Amino acid sequence: MNDYPSFRPRRLRRSEALRGLVRERTVQPADLVLPLFVVPGKGVRRPVSSMPGVDQTSADELLRDATEALQLGIPAVLLFGIPEEKDDVGSSGYHPSGVVQEAVRLLKRELPELIVVTDVCLCEYTSHGHCGVLRGETVDNDATLPLLARMAVSHAEAGADIVAPSDMMDGRVKAIRAALDVKGHTDVPILSYAIKYASSFYGPFRDAAESAPSFGDRRGYQMDPANAREALREARLDIDEGADLLMVKPAHAYLDVIHRVRMATELPLWAYHVSGEYAMVMAAAERGWLDGDRAMTEVLTSIKRAGADRVVTYYARQFARRAREG
Repeated sequence: MNDYPSFRPRRLRRSEALRGLVRERTVQPADLVLPLFVVPGKGVRRPVSSMPGVDQTSADELLRDATEALQLGIPAVLLFGIPEEKDDVGSSGYHPSGVVQEAVRLLKRELPELIVVTDVCLCEYTSHGHCGVLRGETVDNDATLPLLARMAVSHAEAGADIVAPSDMMDGRVKAIRAALDVKGHTDVPILSYAIKYASSFYGPFRDAAESAPSFGDRRGYQMDPANAREALREARLDIDEGADLLMVKPAHAYLDVIHRVRMATELPLWAYHVSGEYAMVMAAAERGWLDGDRAMTEVLTSIKRAGADRVVTYYARQFARRAREG
């Protein structure tokens, strides 16, 4: 009598062709969104020391990176701006000739088929580094909403395809939707960072965006990492206010949250594989502690498997190059 079970799962694992035939989730370049950091000037390319392979670039250099991304099959970029001047209300963030606005115009003129998403938040533009207007040492939620709406409108007027508020102010989706509609931008979708945690994985981003708060932290408006049910409440609130797409941030450390939101909502769901999650894999790979390409692909696959439709990742171009090479 044969002591082995009638079904042997290893039968479908013995070759790459067989594994591919039964693979449940795959990641393609079309699933990815590339974040880019734009600064004033021309011919500027400054490496971000804490994020290997990531640069701050002027708009002309950013165009090179976006062109390569599009040629590699990456359909969208997410823009963050680093202005020359900052003030206490982040006015350079909603100036018609701001650094992001000018970059959007260039990208849409030269690469009209590229989807340009813009981050809507004041932290990169305020002298204090917080995501809104201050009252003492506290962010004034309601005083911040008109400025976020103004920023979103300025991005839409420059040609942005999607605006993405990441500030975590209560009511900002409703305020932005109303402002866009009044100005005739009824077709511009809102990608809401509905679920954004007060994470320790943002450190390298704050180097890249030059947006570290000058005092305190952002726990007063970003979510507690211990909370998952709260994520569903945040998602429902933003859906009710008019969000067209949802974002979970971070991604790799919050796969359970991505899955919960996917099961509870029907909107397109994005997840942001953030700077610290990217940097820790890259750092380990540089030291030879793991195979960086395989590890990063495994991470991106896990985010898709959890339920994300699109993944925002600094690894997008490296992944797409490897995909092209087979």
